[in-house]
Amino acid sequence: MSLIVVGLSHHTCPVSVREKFAFGQEEIAPSLAKMQQSGLADECVLLSTCNRVEVYVASPFSGSEAFERIHHFLQKDRGCEEEALLPSLYSHVDSDCIEHLFKVASGLDSLVLGETEILGQLKDAYQCAVGAKSTGKALNKLFQKAFHVAKHIRSNTGIQRGSTSVGSVAVELAERIFDGLEGKRVMVIGAGDTSEKTARSLLSRGASELLVTNRSIERARALADELDGRAVAFEDWQEEFHHLDIVISSTSAPTYVLNRLKVQQLIQHRPATPLLLIDIAVPRDIDPEINELENVYVYNIDHLQSIAQDYLEQRQSELTKCETYIRSKAQEWLEAWKTPPKRGGGTDSYFQAGPSGAS
Repeated sequence: MSLIVVGLSHHTCPVSVREKFAFGQEEIAPSLAKMQQSGLADECVLLSTCNRVEVYVASPFSGSEAFERIHHFLQKDRGCEEEALLPSLYSHVDSDCIEHLFKVASGLDSLVLGETEILGQLKDAYQCAVGAKSTGKALNKLFQKAFHVAKHIRSNTGIQRGSTSVGSVAVELAERIFDGLEGKRVMVIGAGDTSEKTARSLLSRGASELLVTNRSIERARALADELDGRAVAFEDWQEEFHHLDIVISSTSAPTYVLNRLKVQQLIQHRPATPLLLIDIAVPRDIDPEINELENVYVYNIDHLQSIAQDYLEQRQSELTKCETYIRSKAQEWLEAWKTPPKRGGGTDSYFQAGPSGAS
């Protein structure tokens, strides 16, 4: 059996490619079932975030054959041409797969080095796979170990010093463009976890008014009440547009929430002042052609890379410490996994138990 991860991320392709291969939450369990039914995986976990799509597999095939099978599965499942996918894919087998997972869980492979959101996303992906009955002894223990490693790194290193989320970097960008957020009116489209963290950062930096809109008005109200903002019904948010300075969008919509024609009409009723649109969704919420309009500035998740690079330089001294620890734990785990079962019919206790949760 091989352990392999096959994926694409912000390291290998822009958001315009990543959005073609993103999985909606409702698609993940059926896709896991397809992988198992096709025989390409004994166990599998599918992670799909704004910055990466990765398939973790315990496979009966060798690394190269498993890669080919997963590649063809992704190509067929996402309905994309081979040339659109293959150049962006990477794969890691056995010890390299384990190290990669530990780095992802610890935020060492993220757009923002040391970010904390990825750990929660990884836990959600694992729990989804457990619920779909697509994990077994190998991936259960591997992911539980990854969560333990991430917790150790968070508690014992300075890798997460400073801004450690996509949302907080988006706020840094807003501060640079407006030279501060005092008196700025902000709308957050989408009431999920990323939106909440972004809204908190905006308020802590001096934004004067926060509006929250979401397709579920109940969720919008809950977040607005918690942050002392104001909820706006999704069908009414355009009426607020002429008051806004900053819009940050992070929804799971399959098509643009804001297209060029709509924004072109909306800005006719607002002062000739800058409007900043920050798109932290994948697939993208905001049509990039809007950037061609006067006084309107569109930034998507890939544009945050330059700010993230500043934080990478600040934390570089901690990176070696983290990587050394991860390498030793990955080797330790692999050796335990490769150890033959004990004589007398018993199973190595390291892999005997099932999932014990993602804490």
